Parts: sequence; C-alpha cells; structure tokens
Amino acid sequence: MTGPLRVPDSFRAMPRWWHEGEAWLDGLPALVAVCCEQWQLAIDGDPWHGSNALVVPVTRQGVAFALRLNPPGPDVVATERALRFWQGHGVVDLIETELARGALLLQRLDGSRTLGHEPLAEAMPILGALGRRLAIPAPDDVRSTNEIVRAECEAMPAAWERLGRPFSRATLDAVLALAPTLLTDSTLAVNGDLHGAQVLREPEGDWVVVDPVLLRGDPAYDLARMLWTRLDEIADGDEIHHWLDVVADAAGIDRDHARNWVLFRTTSYWLWGLAHGLTEDPVRCGRLIGAIGA
Repeated sequence: MTGPLRVPDSFRAMPRWWHEGEAWLDGLPALVAVCCEQWQLAIDGDPWHGSNALVVPVTRQGVAFALRLNPPGPDVVATERALRFWQGHGVVDLIETELARGALLLQRLDGSRTLGHEPLAEAMPILGALGRRLAIPAPDDVRSTNEIVRAECEAMPAAWERLGRPFSRATLDAVLALAPTLLTDSTLAVNGDLHGAQVLREPEGDWVVVDPVLLRGDPAYDLARMLWTRLDEIADGDEIHHWLDVVADAAGIDRDHARNWVLFRTTSYWLWGLAHGLTEDPVRCGRLIGAIGA
C-alpha cells in the first residue's frame, strides 16, 4: 500500500460512530503515520475492521503484525488488560501498546475471515471450547457476572415499561425469576464478548480471540451471544435447541444452566437493543426466547 491510509467507508458507517467519533475517524491517517514512525512499521495492505476498531496490516523488519486502533479511553485500557491477562490462553498476542493513542500492536492473524464465517458445525464447538479455555482464575478486581445479574434485575422492569412493554410481563417475570440460579461463587475468568466475529485464525491454523472483555464469574455468561449472532442461519426451534446443546457441551456447562443464562442475557440484550435503536437484533432475541421458552 502506498500513500496515506484511507479509512474504509464501511467502518465510518458502523453504529459506534453514529453520534460521536467523526474527528477521531478523520485523524486516523495521521495517527497511523505516527504509530508507524514510533514502532518502525510499514503498512502492508488495506485495513480491516470490526464495529469499534480499525486494524492495519503492518510489517517490521520483515515480520508481519497488526496495528489496532481504538479511540483512547477506558475501553482500550480494558482490552489491553484482558489481552495481557489471557496471553497464551487462546487470545491474540500483544506486542506493543500506546494507550494514550489507543494503539495496540498485535500478532498478525488472517483478517480475511472470522469464525463467524465458518459453518455452524465447525464454529459452535470451537466457541464453546474457547470459553472453556479462557476460564482460568480471574483477578479479584474485575467486574463479576453476579454484579451484572443484580444490576440487570434492577434495570429491566423499568426499561420494559419505558420501551412500551415489548414482550409479555409473564416473560419478563419468568426471566427475572431465573436470576438466583445465575449467581455463583466461581472466580473464573469470563470473556464477556465471545462470538465468531471476534475469533480469527493464526497462521498455523489455531483460532484465537481478538477482542476479549475480562469479567469474573460464571463461564456460561455469554453463551447467548454465540446463538443470537448466528440465528439467521438456524432454521427452526429444534435446531436452536441443538446448537444450544452443542455449545453448552463444548463449554462443559450443564444444559439447563446454559438455557437459563441464554434466556436472561437474551432478554437483557433485547431491551438494550430497543433502547439503542436497533431493529434486527430485537427480532432475533424474540425468536430465540420463543424457541427455548421463558
């Protein structure tokens, strides 16, 4: 690649930037140039991206890396901490950091495809197994899944009213009644954003997580996301039950406990999505809740 970096239009169009961040996006070419000078990098191709970060392929002395850029702030600090914590346990290798610029230099992975592009029969067992691999003893000071459950139990009834009662009160009450079953004494690490789009392949063929969110508590916390992010590819309720069984088994989690977490997290996300103007994901949430029952 020659000349200044061009920020992809598809990145600018992400919901993350609908209300803020235009100045940061406009400054990305200059920021990449500064990072390349500081770390002696050369741009090695066109950038790719997720919803929140731009990733630029770079080289240094013939070795391939990936320069990841986020707006500076708590999110990138948390990502850097999570990557350092899980280094060697199923996440991308962290090489250099410049948190004041929101810059992370990472191991180069295959950015052309994610686990989210792989067939369900391959992706679902890998996601469950990755969750199990990440479940190592966690730091005491990170947010716990218990805290999240308690906060959601407080917030969901008011959100349900405010958003026009988008589903039945019976469904809401049934989901809230599951909360005691989700509280745990576990001190294991949990990735709070585990789904196929966040998993890329290493050159040697292993799948690794690229954007983990470090939590502490119940490893079943994010099984719901594995399902709702692929729900359009799942034909009917029987198949939804099948893939729930697959990911729960691969993660080493009791199936009924997994179902309870999926119901709780999906209901929470349904309300969050409506509050943030999403139109497609709330429909998916409704379909998932309807299939496995609340």
